[in-house]
Amino acid sequence: MKALRSLYAFLPFLFFVMCFAACNDTDDGSYVAPITTYEKIKGTWALKSLKQVDEIAAANSQKPSEMTLTDQFGFSSFTIALNVDGNNEPTNYSVGGNAPQLFAKEGYWELDYPFPNTDATPNNIILYSDAGKTQVTGRLAITATPGGTQTLEFKYTRKTKGVAFVSYVYQLSPAN
Repeated sequence: MKALRSLYAFLPFLFFVMCFAACNDTDDGSYVAPITTYEKIKGTWALKSLKQVDEIAAANSQKPSEMTLTDQFGFSSFTIALNVDGNNEPTNYSVGGNAPQLFAKEGYWELDYPFPNTDATPNNIILYSDAGKTQVTGRLAITATPGGTQTLEFKYTRKTKGVAFVSYVYQLSPAN
C-alpha cells in the first residue's frame, strides 16, 4: 500500500515534467529557399517534338487542326539555352540549329513569375532584345516543367490584332 501511495505522489510530478518537456522548439534545420521555376528550366534543351496548331481550326472544331513539324524544315536540330547566373537569375538565351526562326534566336529572358502559378495558368518566358529587358520580342507559355519526367514544354503563339491564329508546341529534353 505504501508503494502505491508513493506512486500516486510521483504521478503529478511526472505529469508536470512531461508538460514542460513537450514545450521545446523542434529544430527543423536552417532555412532553405523554395525551388524556383528558373532552377527547373535552366540549361540547354533539345527538341523532342514540335507540333503546329491551327488555332482558328481548333476553335471551330475543324480537322485537321494540328501538324507535326519535328522532322521537317530542320526543326530536329533545334536547341535552346536558357542561361542563369550564380543566383539562378535569368541572363540570356540562344537558339541553335537549322530550324526556321519563329522567335528571336538570341536575347535576354525572364519569367513573368518565378514560381508555378496557383491558379494553374502557365508561366511565361518573356523574351527581350536588350539587357535592360525593355523591348519584348516574344512570349513562350510554359505548359509543362521538368519534374517526374525531364521534359520542358512551351507554346509560342502568333497573334494578329489580339487573335491567336497559329501556335507551335515545343517538347524538349535536356541536351547531352
